[in-house]
Amino acid sequence: MPTPHTPPLAVRRALEKLGDDIFDARKRRKLSAQVVAERAHTSRNTLKRIEQGDPAVSFGIYASVLNALGFLNSVGDLADPARDRLGLELTSPSAKRRREPK
Repeated sequence: MPTPHTPPLAVRRALEKLGDDIFDARKRRKLSAQVVAERAHTSRNTLKRIEQGDPAVSFGIYASVLNALGFLNSVGDLADPARDRLGLELTSPSAKRRREPK
């Protein structure tokens, strides 16, 4: 059995916000929990856990719910290298020059 994992506070807060946003999006679309759960191939109970920001729900199920609400493209862009400012900065030629010994 895996060791219980409590994510850092920042992760829990981000998932709670995501859950709130998913709930709001579902309500704005006037979709019932049952309809979204069916479209995401999950249960209403799991959808409720997602809307509460439960970190124990798999990312794949979060993505399925986001897909059911029309947000899947945004998920695919989360770690897009073109949007990774720090990564781009660290791999820029000027950053490489700064790291070379003199």
